[in-house]
Amino acid sequence: MQWMPHATVAAIVEDQGKFLLVEEETDRGNRYNQPAGHLEDNESLLAAVVRETMEETAYTFHPEALLGIYHWKHEHNDSTYLRFAYIGRVSNHQPTQALDEGIVRSVWMTVEEMREQAMLMRSPQVLKCVEDYLAGKRYPLEAITHL
Repeated sequence: MQWMPHATVAAIVEDQGKFLLVEEETDRGNRYNQPAGHLEDNESLLAAVVRETMEETAYTFHPEALLGIYHWKHEHNDSTYLRFAYIGRVSNHQPTQALDEGIVRSVWMTVEEMREQAMLMRSPQVLKCVEDYLAGKRYPLEAITHL
């Protein structure tokens, strides 16, 4: 059987110095993550990040740029992830919408709060994406072609 990495997407949203995160249940206790999830069959990366953000935060995500592609091997389950992180804004919050199973709530945190709670981040990708965003990394959405 051929080895394959997990293709995931993540939404990087900043508003007035705070970043949109979700608190989610994991086998290591509750952790913080960007709105993120797996790419589904016959789905574009952009459609996946919009869907995952809505399912996990009840916000509509509007992708504006590609932050980067992150390759990471999880030390606890030996899985490898390719994360496509997108920068964008959110609108149209639906506070009565039920969130995905395992999502406790959405939260807004400053980078300082995230650094102070680094051990509670779901993976090193969470803080790395925010640091890259703050460093000005951005690529056009057209950098990835969906055929």
